[in-house]
Amino acid sequence: MTSPTVRRRRLSAELRRHRVGAGMTLNDVAEELEWSPAKLGHIETGIRKWPSVMEISALLRLYGVTGGRREAILTLVRESRLRPWWTEYEDVVSSAYVGNEAGAVAVRTYAGILVPDLLQVPDYTATVARSLGHGEHGAERMVAAHLKRQEILESGALGRYHAVVEEDALQRVATDLSLLRAQTGRLVELATGSDHVTVQLLPTSAGPHPGLAGPFSIMGFEEDEADLAYVEATQGGAIVESEEAVRSCHEVWDRLTRIAASPQVTVGILRRMALLT
Repeated sequence: MTSPTVRRRRLSAELRRHRVGAGMTLNDVAEELEWSPAKLGHIETGIRKWPSVMEISALLRLYGVTGGRREAILTLVRESRLRPWWTEYEDVVSSAYVGNEAGAVAVRTYAGILVPDLLQVPDYTATVARSLGHGEHGAERMVAAHLKRQEILESGALGRYHAVVEEDALQRVATDLSLLRAQTGRLVELATGSDHVTVQLLPTSAGPHPGLAGPFSIMGFEEDEADLAYVEATQGGAIVESEEAVRSCHEVWDRLTRIAASPQVTVGILRRMALLT
């Protein structure tokens, strides 16, 4: 079963589609059901996280949705209400991002001066956690959360994963040769051992580039759903849904992949780095 976060978004889209198909406005529905327009708006936009089966059943009756379509939508309701594992780690990961990552079929990611989360070895993750101010307990929790997330690579649940990795992200741990060796080895292992993982190294010699605006990820989904982007920020990142903003992220991504070393050259560079340590 896919992520409850993604189920929730699909549910919102289905409800909007059926309301429009019934020729009704938000105010029409709110008046008919004696709800506030804000309540219905929150259900349709996903702001209200846990709509009940009873509430959605009332909407479907009003829209004339019956049979198999009705049951499929009610299944979405039930699945969207499940409590996913990542809610237990909200102190060390972004539920907004991980919830969408867990339901994506393709992820393109640029993590700036860090190795992307799904490619990190545990010691690298712990080092990052401490640098962010987490104590040992927080570092252990971040490692546990990242390892759980990384299962989507090993299980094949994520159809395609493409990362652009800054050379600087590796050089910043170069004082710990065992960590650098482990991390470069892991990157080579993933890049060569899986058909659905692509890694490109962005050399320091490339100089200033479009990614300087900050880390971001682009996520693709099934069933003709639009791509989403996640943009990192100091006070926590944000999901970006507007077509224009997501298109802008795609443009930056395309420029980064043209500047970065090819996947084949990247593997060669990483192997040399591992040998030099």
